[in-house]
Amino acid sequence: MSKTREKYLVLGIDLYHVRNRNEQRVAKSMNKLIGQKKLDEAFSSGDLKDIYAYALNQLEPRYAQQGTIVLRDPVRAEKVDAIVTEAIALVRGNPKKGH
Repeated sequence: MSKTREKYLVLGIDLYHVRNRNEQRVAKSMNKLIGQKKLDEAFSSGDLKDIYAYALNQLEPRYAQQGTIVLRDPVRAEKVDAIVTEAIALVRGNPKKGH
């Protein structure tokens, strides 16, 4: 088992695959919104990580384990897009040098 995976062991149970469902949703929204506007050259990898982290912190976490059946998801795609748009504006308005 990798060192990364070992960090997710609790009493021998692997919790690595318990994930916040919004992680993929935010990444998808970022690809759509940043790629759509051809902004990919305007952001460093640090900027993209900041956008991702900010957006995730604004959304209520939606954790699920692998194989979980989700019957409804109260976070709509429009809300994710709005928060990612806000994160993009925030990072663009506060660039970090050497980032």
